[in-house]
Amino acid sequence: MRPAPPEESKTAASTALPPGPPEVIVVDSHRVWCDGGGGALGHPRVYMEMGDSHAVECGYCDRRFVLRGFERPEDEETAPGAWDGAAGR
Repeated sequence: MRPAPPEESKTAASTALPPGPPEVIVVDSHRVWCDGGGGALGHPRVYMEMGDSHAVECGYCDRRFVLRGFERPEDEETAPGAWDGAAGR
């Protein structure tokens, strides 16, 4: 049986800030790579292709790469998985 963690770690965990929104990087090419940008704290370099889309997200760190000219803030209309509304769009 594992011992219970100390009380102070429970308090620290409950006051930790939630993670911020993913980083958005504007690029000039449909083909991009990502290594997390953190040196030793990053992740293995992965190459991604946008295809017909204008954006792609890294599966490791959720960085979003957006093709220049298509960068805009997400809202109810552009967010993936947005509510379809009464019109069923």
